[in-house]
Formats: sequence, structure tokens, C-alpha cells
Amino acid sequence: MAKDILSNLTPAKGSTHKTKRIGRGQGSGHGKTATKGHKGAKSRSGHKFKLWFEGGQMPLSRRVPKFGFKPRNREEAQAVNVQSLERVVTEKRLSGTVVNPEVMYSLGLISRKHDPVKILGTGDLKAKLEVSAHAFSKSAIVKIEAAGGKATVLGRKKSVDVS
Repeated sequence: MAKDILSNLTPAKGSTHKTKRIGRGQGSGHGKTATKGHKGAKSRSGHKFKLWFEGGQMPLSRRVPKFGFKPRNREEAQAVNVQSLERVVTEKRLSGTVVNPEVMYSLGLISRKHDPVKILGTGDLKAKLEVSAHAFSKSAIVKIEAAGGKATVLGRKKSVDVS
């Protein structure tokens, strides 16, 4: 057999297929309806279903019941109870009287270092602590100040919601 020359090269047998030329007359085998079948939306020119179209049945977004409202950009605060602060003091895991988000993170009271923290008033507090957080409940402020401590609100960019 002669050497392969660039002008004689052809694809391997079975590797290429004849392209389906639709709408080019009856002789092509794909004439008349141009492989679109008879009638219906899909046979019309310019037809394109929307991504959410479900063949005319009630769409999922309208079938599912809807309750309440949750804003997309809501920023949830991490809740820390006053009793958790008291427990850390009684277990002697806290050195000093200053408690801020970095200290709470190192003690394992919060799981995300850079998210806002809100101190809640569940439990009792006997230790005199200087607590810094992004938000406080009214009862938490009362309990911290009753123990002789101080509650300092840290600045934040967005409003904080605890659910």
C-alpha cells in the first residue's frame, strides 16, 4: 500500500456521520415537517420553552405554599448565653475579665470568628466581666451590670438577627 499523503488522508471508517439537513425538501428525507412532527408549540417557528415551563400544568413555584419572608442578605448572629460565660469562669478556662468575640472563639463558645455575636440573658452571672459583643439582649445587659461588669456594643456594618 502506498504511503499516506496529506492529500489522500480520510477519517477512519465509521468515525464520521452524515449531517442531518432538515427542511431541505422531500428528497432529503427530512422535508415537510422538518423532523418536528405535526402541530403543537414545538413545531412552530421561534418556539423556545422557558426553563420553568411544565407543559401547562401548575408550575412548582405556584403549587408550593409560601410562608413568611426571609431577606437574602440577612446576617444571623451567633448567640451566647450569660450562663455560658459563667460556666467558663467557674471552670477557670477564662484568664482575666475581658470577654470579646476573639476570646469566645478561642474558648469554643462561638464557631465562626468573624460573624456577629449576640449575648442573651439565659442563666445567671456572678462574675464581674467586661463583655464586648455586637448585640445584647436587655436582660443580658441587666445581669452583666448587676454582677458589676460592663457591656460594650461593638460596631457592625449590618443589622443583626438572632432566631
